Amino acid sequence: MRVTIEKDFGFEAAQQLPGFPEGHKCRRLHGHSFEVRIAVEGEVDPATHILYDHARISRAVEPLLVQLDHQLLNEIPGLENPTIESMAHWFWERLEPLLPGLSRISICETPRVRCHYHGPSASRTGP
Repeated sequence: MRVTIEKDFGFEAAQQLPGFPEGHKCRRLHGHSFEVRIAVEGEVDPATHILYDHARISRAVEPLLVQLDHQLLNEIPGLENPTIESMAHWFWERLEPLLPGLSRISICETPRVRCHYHGPSASRTGP
């Protein structure tokens, strides 16, 4: 049986988006309550009836959240222009080696704005 497990995390951070045009409100220093959703996909182990121990996902993500929480994202290496697109990629690069079956990283900066990243092979149609 193939399943997808998703786990949500959150952090608070400030950012400026230097790639936006002069005068755009997102170029100014501002903050968000970010939500990060990590999805892993694979076959359920017939012996345990699980795909992943959820704590395994938490152990991989927590050190990254410590780096980001209550920080200015622009000061973190790799996030000099911290759009949600670049943040999703930043998370992927750090989690992919730790979480076999990683299938999607979603970053929400507001309840109505989010980015879903499926890894470097964006054109793939399935696992």
